[in-house]
Amino acid sequence: MVGSAWVIFHAAAGAAATDVELLVNNAGIVGFFGGDLTDPQRIEGGRQEMEVNFFGTLAVTQAFAPVLAKNGGGAIANLNSVASFVSFPILAAYSASKAATHSLTQVTRTMLRGQHTQVFGVYPGPIDTKMGEALPLEKTSPADAAQAIVAGIIAGDEEIFPDKMSQGTGPAFFADPKGLERVVAGVPAAA
Repeated sequence: MVGSAWVIFHAAAGAAATDVELLVNNAGIVGFFGGDLTDPQRIEGGRQEMEVNFFGTLAVTQAFAPVLAKNGGGAIANLNSVASFVSFPILAAYSASKAATHSLTQVTRTMLRGQHTQVFGVYPGPIDTKMGEALPLEKTSPADAAQAIVAGIIAGDEEIFPDKMSQGTGPAFFADPKGLERVVAGVPAAA
């Protein structure tokens, strides 16, 4: 039922906001944080992450694609994550949900090309927000990330890596995905 309510809500938003030229899909929650694969809360947390991170992005995109088309094409920026490319054990279902949004970004780019809508995938590392406070990593400020995202959109970069961590992770994934997987898992390169 939650999913149906979202679709109705987002359709109403698309009908009301008829002048949109840039849609920023910034859906993101962490429903479960931890390394225990057998924790029963992992399943419910994963459902929440897929509902918000993937289905929320899809619903908003569906609602606003016709608005963007009517306004000459415009652009969509999907806030994915470096977890779109490599799964972090403490964020397993979150990583899967963001991998799903990465795939959605790619297919949306293909499907909306004919209406001249540019689609950008944004792949930040940890941002200094409430959601990221549990991560014991250096974080980028929201303002710095936003500036980098806007610069990437202006430059026409289909994949935007708005912070130091993502600028290392993104290229590492494209150069050697298995190598990056080993690094995150803590497995020596010779393994």
